[in-house]
Amino acid sequence: MPPLGDLIARLSALHPKAIDLDLERIHQLLQRLGHPERKLPPVIHVAGTNGKGSTIAYLRAILEAAAQRVHVLTSPYLVRLNESFRLGKPGGGVFVDDAELRAVLEHCERANDGAPITIFEIQTAAAFCLFSQHPADVVLLETGLGGRLDATNVIEAPLASVITPIGMDHTEFLGDTLMKIAGEKAAIIKRGVPVICAEQPPEAIAVIEQQAKRMHAPLHAAGEGWHVNVERGRLVYQDERGLMDLAAPKLFGRHQFDNAGLAIATLRALDAFRIDGAAFEAGIINAEWPARMQRLASGALVDLAPPGCELWLDGGHNADGGRVAAAALGDLEERVSRPLVVIAGMMANKDAGGFLANFAGLTRHIIAVQIPDRDNAMPSDTLADAARHLGMRVETSSGVEAALRSLTRLAYEVPPRILITGSLYLAGHVLAANGTLPK
Repeated sequence: MPPLGDLIARLSALHPKAIDLDLERIHQLLQRLGHPERKLPPVIHVAGTNGKGSTIAYLRAILEAAAQRVHVLTSPYLVRLNESFRLGKPGGGVFVDDAELRAVLEHCERANDGAPITIFEIQTAAAFCLFSQHPADVVLLETGLGGRLDATNVIEAPLASVITPIGMDHTEFLGDTLMKIAGEKAAIIKRGVPVICAEQPPEAIAVIEQQAKRMHAPLHAAGEGWHVNVERGRLVYQDERGLMDLAAPKLFGRHQFDNAGLAIATLRALDAFRIDGAAFEAGIINAEWPARMQRLASGALVDLAPPGCELWLDGGHNADGGRVAAAALGDLEERVSRPLVVIAGMMANKDAGGFLANFAGLTRHIIAVQIPDRDNAMPSDTLADAARHLGMRVETSSGVEAALRSLTRLAYEVPPRILITGSLYLAGHVLAANGTLPK
């Protein structure tokens, strides 16, 4: 059993459902804990469908470049639960260690006293306890699912509310239209608190504008209050305060310019921090966020793949996530042309056809796998059927390792470009198997 595995299993058994959106349980637990959520450093609260983690990575990197101590709560983790809890330290944050994480989770478990509660809710309470006990300048707080009834939405007066691109995902919990989903996300907007918003579909931005107006919250929207563009391979950001010409992000893909722009816009909308151009550029260059168009250059899985190939990993799992990954692959193809193979594994509640359709014009070779050790993983045959329906050539494999071995037996004139994608859970398995642990 992995470190903390026994405790995670015990906490997971406290509620019959992994997801049950409701704020009553978290409010009761926080009351028993003495309201640690009221003792936090200033909070930047981030919701959205895609790009939350990357945007937070840019925020953290920029703030740390400006000598700020930054606590961070993100989810889901890829390999170890510790990844969700980053404690701000002088010179850069660190993941909480096993001993302290176990202690705070057990503290929350005792306070909960056996009452039904989801594991995400108890983890959120644990994060508030940790972050209230360690000094820092700011907390970056990512919603787990949605916003209105998400456990993080107990924060009454954040420094800023940030909304990344909204798309169709988790429809069984958030609603079956963009307007309904946007309503759930926009519910993190608090009275008088600035809202910084990425470019959105028209239905989504209309909902966000309405909620911001209702809450008398200043709205800084992409394309109106601020702009980000790619010019000569550099990131050019502009708002009413002026223009910045910055180096390109290290994170790959055109969408990462947009995520970086959202982070810049957030920090420039706030008076709480004094950040110069050098810190903005250092943050953009140095930000890291695993499993988002991540090139795997070495490791156990790389050794299994065809010699000379490119191995990429992306945790995208919905139609919009597939779109940005496909666009990034298109950029790679323009630079160096290689045959593309997509190894895909998804959860059963995802739209496999909507996701895979993005790759139909880029590859005919899909290998479907089932995510290991996940009860709700989509069977590889079901995923393969979705690919066939799109006219794609597809085969199934027993796992990523077997799929990579099978590719070494094929004759390629040029070593292929291989993308492993479809789920953050699959990405976590790949990083662990490859020996590439998040830092």
